[in-house]
Amino acid sequence: MRQEGSRKRRQFARAGTAPRLQPKGSGTGCQSARTSARSFAPGAPGAFRRAPKPMTASANSGSVATDLMPKELNRSADVPTPDAVSAPSRRDVLGLAAGAGLALTLGSMPAFAAGPSSPTSANGHTAMPSVTTKDGVEIFYKDWGPKEAQPIVFHHGWPLSSDDWDAQMLFFVSKGFRVVAHDRRGHGRSSQVSYGHDMDHYAADAFAVVEHLNLKNAVHIGHSTGGGEVARYVAKHGQPAGRVAKAVLVSAVPPLMLKTAANPEGLPLEVFDGFRKATAENRAQFFLDVPTGPFYGFNRPNAKVYPGVIQNWWRQGMMGSALAHYEGIKAFSETDQTEDLKTITVPTLVLHGEDDQIVPIADSAMKSIKLLKHGTLKTYPGYSHGMLTVDADVLNADILAFIKA
Repeated sequence: MRQEGSRKRRQFARAGTAPRLQPKGSGTGCQSARTSARSFAPGAPGAFRRAPKPMTASANSGSVATDLMPKELNRSADVPTPDAVSAPSRRDVLGLAAGAGLALTLGSMPAFAAGPSSPTSANGHTAMPSVTTKDGVEIFYKDWGPKEAQPIVFHHGWPLSSDDWDAQMLFFVSKGFRVVAHDRRGHGRSSQVSYGHDMDHYAADAFAVVEHLNLKNAVHIGHSTGGGEVARYVAKHGQPAGRVAKAVLVSAVPPLMLKTAANPEGLPLEVFDGFRKATAENRAQFFLDVPTGPFYGFNRPNAKVYPGVIQNWWRQGMMGSALAHYEGIKAFSETDQTEDLKTITVPTLVLHGEDDQIVPIADSAMKSIKLLKHGTLKTYPGYSHGMLTVDADVLNADILAFIKA
């Protein structure tokens, strides 16, 4: 009996221990932002090649990256691999507890203060806050803070969700603002529909949330694809309705990512075909490769890697619809938003990392600022596409100063 009890205690102790993240493989050198953006060109997902040394832009470009070469995604050394989110490891841990006849206890979890109760549905279940659009899509949203305070509306990037704004929503609600963020159709907790995965519908969905909550004098902040959503929303809906005070575009895709006759500096179509190929063939692996490598700059020498950030990116991505993600690639890469930017008259802040390997600064922010009537540009040397997460303290302070100005 004494041996049996000792064995059970050991098993329980093991069950309460989180799985360890295991680094894998050796990395390659850094590559230029535009080279990294092109690294999604067709090729087997999860395969990597050694990247070239970074190319620097001319002095008047405002960008640190100009060269384009087709390469596979670059994975750095000492970064987590698919093992970081391995389901079997979690099952093994839970299996130990079950084998010992013991349940995981609340004592091993952090305590959370009770908040306001959520609305309940007709069957008594807790209902998530959402609004139904004119074409029947349920759009999930978060709405925190005093209802009488100035609202800030956050628009997330591909293929993530409103959860990607945690660092900003917590910061701004602590400053007394009302903060709102929604999951784009097909993303996060919103309906996984088979239609409407384009910038017009994205903007209309955002407007449905704004009208539902009757938000006025709002500041709209968009990251990456969400920046395109903000530009289309402000130009087509929010500004005509008199509901917008200011806009912020962070690492945003406008005016146009795709290389065309009118936009020769853009990225070739095969880059985005690579996105589609990787999404279709092995989305789960692709959604580990992106945050592990170029998205947060974790593939750069001496980068500080946050395994939890990588896992959170993967978690958000895999919550969404593969179809929405696949079709969304066309939306963020082929939508020309030149006229949207020209139409916007509210003060607009453009923020971009100079080492953005996903949306090269020379093809986006440096062009957008020339199209905006009342635009302000700020760039960040060495900052990545995911700077809102890994450099949240700096970005939050700059955005707050702009809102208060």
